[in-house]
Amino acid sequence: MAKNIPSLYEWIGGAEPLKQLIGRFYQKVPADPILAPVFAHMSPEHFQHVAQFIAEVLGGPSDYSTHHGGHAEMIRHHLNRHITDQQRQRWMNLLLETADELLLPSDPEFRSALVAYLEWGSRLAVINSALPAETPVIDSPMPAWSWGVPGGPYQPISDEE
Repeated sequence: MAKNIPSLYEWIGGAEPLKQLIGRFYQKVPADPILAPVFAHMSPEHFQHVAQFIAEVLGGPSDYSTHHGGHAEMIRHHLNRHITDQQRQRWMNLLLETADELLLPSDPEFRSALVAYLEWGSRLAVINSALPAETPVIDSPMPAWSWGVPGGPYQPISDEE
């Protein structure tokens, strides 16, 4: 009997918790000496675009692809930015601290999947950021992240199943 397993997007609560997470994170960035230089010239809409991108990756609506160019465009935004691993690690830590602060789901299955995506994506950002700005970027599908090895949230089997 197959369980109805929600997407990671559904499990986190949809668009609003992601907007809150990314919005609150970017409120903290200007005071962070490691991250402030990376984001000093970002548009005020930047956090909304990041929230849309992550939402789509986690199984939400395809708003980022529809309105902002999909995965290839995200790659282009990182070219020639020279993000360091120290900045990547701080980005990860501050984002996860913010998730805890906002009381986003902290069950081991969800956090395992979220951290796995953030690690993967942030490491790709570092790699892409070392490439020259004129590097051609081929169209590539939007990453689609799911529960991974745990296979979904822990749900005790009821007597009714």
